[in-house]
Amino acid sequence: MSKKVIQSRKSTSGPVENSKKTVIKVTDLHKSFKLPTERAAGLKQAIFNRLKGIKGYTEQKVLRGISFEIKQGEFVGIVGRNGSGKSTLLKLLAGIYTPGQGTIEIDGTLVPFIELGVGFNPELTGRENIYLNGALLGFSNSEMTAMYDEIVRFAELEPFMDAKLKNYSSGMQVRLAFSIAIRARGDILILDEVLAVGDAEFQKKCNDYFASLHGNQTVILVTHSMENVRQFCDRAILIENGEITADGKPEAVATAYENLWSQG
Repeated sequence: MSKKVIQSRKSTSGPVENSKKTVIKVTDLHKSFKLPTERAAGLKQAIFNRLKGIKGYTEQKVLRGISFEIKQGEFVGIVGRNGSGKSTLLKLLAGIYTPGQGTIEIDGTLVPFIELGVGFNPELTGRENIYLNGALLGFSNSEMTAMYDEIVRFAELEPFMDAKLKNYSSGMQVRLAFSIAIRARGDILILDEVLAVGDAEFQKKCNDYFASLHGNQTVILVTHSMENVRQFCDRAILIENGEITADGKPEAVATAYENLWSQG
């Protein structure tokens, strides 16, 4: 099992305990983005702006000192309104972004599925795309071979694995991507708004699978569905304006989220 540390301007702490150990530790996490304003018309104007202290961008602070821990086997929902910072947090956990300040410690292999089907090649077969996605996630060919039958069986696409992906319906592609997401055997699974996939029968199958995960795999689910939070999560975190405003029982956090909308 590997341990990954994404760090900026801060040192990390010591070992974790074996019993219900911490698999994700986020400490004082900040992230900002520079948004360009109007451009200088020419070099002379650019020099003038620099001398006058006029910047060509504004700084948008997305995360403002986020700190939390996730234990092994927890199913944690992360919720918040659009623009709250939850998607940025996910991309930081996945290593897509780097922190502006603070640390992220990850103990184990993390499988992020922030957008289903990213990395699919329509000119390759379903079989080849499974191995391609596995490689993108850091799995070897032998590891993907061990997972292959389970992925295909869950997706219910056995007769189509040697057909090119461009000949799949959109529903078939989503089922394949989702099956890779939940069957890839990582220690930590990150899912972003992907529970409502496929037809009603396949959704029920997915729901049954998630209901079986409690205590067996660490899962982080980012969602706007408070029904999913109440049904699957054993803990939830609410982010508002880049800060954690609630962290605890799913019912309490879901209610706090719903109250944000009623307050406008």
